[in-house]
Amino acid sequence: MLQKIAIVGGTHGNEMSGIQLVSNWLRHGVPSSFNDLDITCLFANTKAMEANVRFLEEDLNRQFTPQKLAATPSCLEARLAHELNEKLGPKGNSDFDLVIDIHNTTSSMGATLIILEADEFHVQLARYVKHHMPEANVLVEDEKPTQEHPYLCTLGNRGLMIEVGAQPQGLLRADVYALTEKMAVVILAFIQQYNQNNVPALPPCDAFRFIENILYPRDEAGHRLAMIHPNLQDQDFSELKSGMPVFTHFDGSQENWQGDTVFPHFINEAAYHKLHVAFATATKTQL
Repeated sequence: MLQKIAIVGGTHGNEMSGIQLVSNWLRHGVPSSFNDLDITCLFANTKAMEANVRFLEEDLNRQFTPQKLAATPSCLEARLAHELNEKLGPKGNSDFDLVIDIHNTTSSMGATLIILEADEFHVQLARYVKHHMPEANVLVEDEKPTQEHPYLCTLGNRGLMIEVGAQPQGLLRADVYALTEKMAVVILAFIQQYNQNNVPALPPCDAFRFIENILYPRDEAGHRLAMIHPNLQDQDFSELKSGMPVFTHFDGSQENWQGDTVFPHFINEAAYHKLHVAFATATKTQL
């Protein structure tokens, strides 16, 4: 039974869909069809929201490892993480059955459900979301145990993220907002059916399992040598085979993908630019 649920917006202060959804539901109430659930809506980083920036000092969504939560906070976001751990956690022993954290990406990932494990609950959820939102993608980041992830959603006994794009930082697109709201509603509807032991038997669905982040090529001084090739741009979750172009170098040359077939996502994500992350890769699987 999942009764106590947190829906979080503003973990990143310039990702507007979650901020607007939480704002609307705080102002007008969560849709009445979910009155049987104990839902708490909240903002995570109001100071970043006021400044319309991702974060002020450090990325809040990277502050929730056990090590960081055990350490003395060294910045605003670390202090917020400790406060949120008290409110939504403590991590590993939370009163909240589920934390849903809502994000936007500048990449063309559409509506993406990010889950951190592929147990029976999450497999059922993935199938249900894909059944009701065929246009959605499911991304599995289970390369490490859930408790080792640094994400805010791991404060709950279960946690997941809604990631929708492409949307520029700091503004709201109606189509992206609609997908965000639709996925949130579908997830809550699933929880109701799960609580009633009434989840329909659904066939396996396609999903993508995270492998690694790919960095931009740089010279010995750290200067970037290339940008995303036009053929790769906006092709999130499309097949990338050996020999296909990935980078256009500033000297006019082209760099092609070498290795196994993968499915890139977070392609040219603006927030990862300073980290020199060009895109992430995944394998295709079924849940």
